Amino acid sequence: MGIQKPAWLEALYTQKFFVGCSYHETAKKNEKNVYCLDCCVSICPHCIPSHRFHRLLQVRRYVYHDVVRLEDLQKLIDCSNVQAYTINSAKVVFIKKRPQNRQFKGAGNYCTSCDRSLQEPFIHCSLGCRVDFVLKHYKDLSPFLRRCNTLTLSPDFLIPQDMGDDEMTNETPHSTIVDSDEPMSWSSGSSGSENMSMAYSSDQIVRKKRSGLYLCGRSANKVSDEDMATSMISRRKGVPHRSPLC
Repeated sequence: MGIQKPAWLEALYTQKFFVGCSYHETAKKNEKNVYCLDCCVSICPHCIPSHRFHRLLQVRRYVYHDVVRLEDLQKLIDCSNVQAYTINSAKVVFIKKRPQNRQFKGAGNYCTSCDRSLQEPFIHCSLGCRVDFVLKHYKDLSPFLRRCNTLTLSPDFLIPQDMGDDEMTNETPHSTIVDSDEPMSWSSGSSGSENMSMAYSSDQIVRKKRSGLYLCGRSANKVSDEDMATSMISRRKGVPHRSPLC
């Protein structure tokens, strides 16, 4: 007897995505938008450190339906003849069926399971329709399954970086944690122009709106007394005069 649906594929249909994570109820951005193939469970971005060595599949949302990138899904199963859609320059396919009732069929391509109108030469509107078609006609999924030992998230996937004390160890790539009391030093091998640009970009621009006037400066501790006095004089109104007595 041929292989039916593997565990990861069966769970992919039943798991709920874009709902709050019960383990991170109070955290921001706790929607479940990642699927762990090794645990067969949907997880949120805060759960990723616990699954960092597992195969992870990012789930996206398109017209109120769950979709995955075609490039990622092709590493797991043959997606031939499944119509793909483009989201942010990435091709995606729907996970579940999208039934569409049609009393009359015209000329053209239609999904083998959902009767949904499709473009040439596609005959499946989702991964679920593709799998059902294979099981119905071939009774075996094994020739269409692909061996995938590693599956990582796409580079555009953002993991939230909270400022809590418990998550201070999550460093941003290519960055260094600097103590607030420690002065920053520049590399001696850098040129003078590079040092000037880095120093200028590191200074924080402070903008304050007072009476329709914007005051721009480097930072509060770097504004000289002369600049402060000049700015105060520029903001002062004229000397008030008493109105003439009638």
